[in-house]
Amino acid sequence: MTEKLSDNPLEALHVSDTAPRHAVTLPSVAALDAHLAPYAAHSAQSRGRRHPEAPPSARTEFQRDRDRIVHSTAFRRLEYKTQVFVNHEGDLFRTRLTHSLEVAQIARSVARNLRVNEDLVEAISLAHDLGHTPFGHAGQDALNDCMRDHGGFEHNLQSLAVVDELEEHYGAFNGLNLCFETREGILKHCSRENARRLGALGERFLQGRQPSIEAQIANLADEIAYNNHDVDDGLRSGLITFEQLADVELWRVHYDAARAEYPQIEGRRLVHETVRRIINTLIVDLIDTTMRNLMRHAPRSLDDVRAAPPLVAHSEAVSAQATVLKRFLFKNLYRHYRVMRMANKARRVVTGLFNAFSEDARLLPPNYQSADPQVQARLIAHYIAGMTDRYALKEYRRLFVVDDN
Repeated sequence: MTEKLSDNPLEALHVSDTAPRHAVTLPSVAALDAHLAPYAAHSAQSRGRRHPEAPPSARTEFQRDRDRIVHSTAFRRLEYKTQVFVNHEGDLFRTRLTHSLEVAQIARSVARNLRVNEDLVEAISLAHDLGHTPFGHAGQDALNDCMRDHGGFEHNLQSLAVVDELEEHYGAFNGLNLCFETREGILKHCSRENARRLGALGERFLQGRQPSIEAQIANLADEIAYNNHDVDDGLRSGLITFEQLADVELWRVHYDAARAEYPQIEGRRLVHETVRRIINTLIVDLIDTTMRNLMRHAPRSLDDVRAAPPLVAHSEAVSAQATVLKRFLFKNLYRHYRVMRMANKARRVVTGLFNAFSEDARLLPPNYQSADPQVQARLIAHYIAGMTDRYALKEYRRLFVVDDN
C-alpha cells in the first residue's frame, strides 16, 4: 500500500523526538566560492581586517561586511540625504539610499555574469556613499572649501573614515572592521598625498595598479545608476523634457524603440520603458566588453587583475553615447536654476554651520570637541558630513533663526 503524502508541506520537515540527532554541516567558505572565476576576489584569500576576528559562521567574510554595512547608522542616514533633489521636494525622487540599492542591483547582475564575487560587489556598492554630506555634491564642495586649510574634504575618504573609525557598534574596535578588499573598493579616488598616509590601502594609487574586478564593477554600476535615475527624476520634476532629450542619441534610440513597440503609452510608463532599455543596453555592453578584455589579458588571479589595465569597461561606441548623456544632464539638470538655487542654499547652510562651530566649539556635542585646531576642524567635518539634509537645516535654524515662540 502506497503511503499517502501529507497535504501540509511543513510536515515533510518534521523530525520526531525519537529520531537520531545529527549535527548540521555548513558549507565551507571554499565551497561557497567554488563557482568563482580565478580572477575573482575569493573571501578565503582576503587580505584580512585591521583587527583580527574569528571567521564568521554560515557566511563568507564579504557577506559579513555587507551585513555590517546594512546595519550601520550611516547606511540608514542615506535615506534622508540628497541625490539631486532635496528630500522634502518630493517623496518619489531618489535619495542616497535608493541610489545605493540601485547600484548594488546593477553591480550584482554584472558580477554574476562575469563569475566574480557578488557579495563583495554588493558590499562595496552599498557602502560607496556612506561618507556623502547632506545636500549632495553642493554640500561636499562647500565642506571641501571650509576644510581647505585642514586637508580638504572628499567623500570617498569620508566613507572610509565611517567604516574604519566613526561607526560605534562593537566593543573591540571602532568602525565596522571591514575586509581590505571592501575598503579598497570604497576608496575609488585618492590623491597621492592622502594615499601615502593610508599604507597598504593607498599603494595602488602610488604604483598605478588597479583594484579588484568587483571594485571596478561597482564604479561603473554607480555611473549607470545615477545617469539613468537622474534622467528619470529630471523628467518627473519637469526640469528636463522629452523634446530636449531628443538630441541625446542614447535616449532617442530607446525612446523610439519603446514608442514603436507600445505606440499607445505615454507619460511615466513611456519614461520607464525607455530608461529600462537604456540600462539594459549599458549593462549588456559592459559585460560583453569586459569579457573581451578578460579574454585578451587572461588574468589568472586577483594579482593579475591588479597589474593589468582597467578591465571593466564599456565599448567605445556606448561609452561615447553615455558621455553625451552625462554632458546633457550637467548642462540641463545639474545647472538648472532651480537646482542651483538649492545648491546655493546648501552651501550657505554647510558653510554657516562650519563657521559657527569653528568660532565656538562649545556649540558641538562633547565628543566632537578638541583643543587641537586641526583635529577640531576634522571633527566638525565629521559632524556635518554625518547629518541628513533635514537635520542640517534643523541645526542651522537652531543656531541662526530666532524663534518668536
